[in-house]
Amino acid sequence: MSVPKAGIIYNDVKPIAGRVAIELKDKLTAAGWNVCITSSIGGILGYSTPESSVCHTPIDGLTPPGFDSDMKFAVVLGGDGTVLAASRQVAPCGIPLLTVNTGHMGFLTETFLNQLPQALEQVMAGEYEIEERVMLTVKVFRGDSVLWEALCLNEMVLHREPLTSMCHFEIVIGRHAPVDIAADGVIVSTPTGSTAYSLSAGGPVVTPGVPVLQLVPICPHSLASRALVFPDTESVNIYPVNIPRLVMVVDGNGGCYILPEDRVYMERSQYSARFIRLQTPEFFRILREKLGWGLPHIAKPTSVELP
Repeated sequence: MSVPKAGIIYNDVKPIAGRVAIELKDKLTAAGWNVCITSSIGGILGYSTPESSVCHTPIDGLTPPGFDSDMKFAVVLGGDGTVLAASRQVAPCGIPLLTVNTGHMGFLTETFLNQLPQALEQVMAGEYEIEERVMLTVKVFRGDSVLWEALCLNEMVLHREPLTSMCHFEIVIGRHAPVDIAADGVIVSTPTGSTAYSLSAGGPVVTPGVPVLQLVPICPHSLASRALVFPDTESVNIYPVNIPRLVMVVDGNGGCYILPEDRVYMERSQYSARFIRLQTPEFFRILREKLGWGLPHIAKPTSVELP
């Protein structure tokens, strides 16, 4: 009989996450599991610099040693940033993630540290559901060469540098006619990312599982430029029209400079993020608890009996 395999991915900046990771490894090993442990730093995307605009880490090159499709699950210890990094590390292997909040918002996390023992027992017994979240493949082309690529769970943001003028973009979605947008930047978001930067920029909240992406201009200089929701079967090409360089950031985590001769390409990835859910997912409850959506702000009218 083969030994079951599990993984642990933790935020090594948080001492509590590192301490719990070691304790969890010992517990799983004592229970007969083969355990691989790694830091989420391996999923942090690289940044290019003005001197070196190329920082190319292949999408499949972020998977930590020992993590593969034989792994039953991996426990993620950290906040939302750790979850984003871990998703990039294991999505190509299809490993389900049990996400444990040791951060602040914890919008993407499933449980808390004080609930980890019970959650772990439930997962080891196979009593859970798996929720799949769409990811984007983001690539930067210069001619036919790929300069930079990454998996994206939340959003791709292309924006101006500080102290520069407004940006102009030519954007092609699928086979539709190009559109021109003048704004401080643009966001292309997944449904998961609709509650992140896209929300702050005025985009709609999209419930997980809806097969769409959205394009959101940042501070557009036009009353006609509004968020656009479109099928996730459509690819997106963005051509910067500006003479100065722009900055691209993926999942608020890493990115590169975009020059006028570059092209940013996005499409729905063949990989998806797979999250362990200990109970049936209830998105509206999370919206209410984390962002206050739907909370009553005035007293409801009392019922009045008609004469």
